[in-house]
Amino acid sequence: MSSAAKPIERLPDQLQDNLRLVFVGTAASQRSAAVGHYYAHPGNRFWRTIHQVGLTPRLYEPREFPSLLNLGFGFTDLCKAAAGMDHEIADHPIDIAGFKSKIQRFQPRSIAFTSKKAASFFYEKPTNAIILGRQRSRENFPEIFVLSSPSGAASGSWTIDPWKELADWIRS
Repeated sequence: MSSAAKPIERLPDQLQDNLRLVFVGTAASQRSAAVGHYYAHPGNRFWRTIHQVGLTPRLYEPREFPSLLNLGFGFTDLCKAAAGMDHEIADHPIDIAGFKSKIQRFQPRSIAFTSKKAASFFYEKPTNAIILGRQRSRENFPEIFVLSSPSGAASGSWTIDPWKELADWIRS
């Protein structure tokens, strides 16, 4: 085995060709990594929100995340080698080049960063320079949305509006 072996992913991607949407987080939470399900913490609004805005026909549970491929939705994170809140993964690599490669490979119709922090890594800008909602399009890249973080830790900045904008765009 090579010393440059790929690090073990804390929560593997859920991707396939031609998805309608890929949700992109910064890294899996400790809870998600432990149970192997995206957005698994009970205080996370993700599953309630995607149902509330009409992206899913019913309320799904975190353990059912693989079945969202059938709806055309996938999942990935920018940091695959660590899990935890942003300050807990600060010493681990954020793999923007690897992320872009995955997006070019699978060619989803759109991507949605599930926090301004994730988008800030992608755009190489501070989080206060990131706006929520649909972003200006980039050549040879899918439509990009930045969503308010569904994490309970981000309750103070929560708004459902960009999630509604995303759902309207997906339905159009």
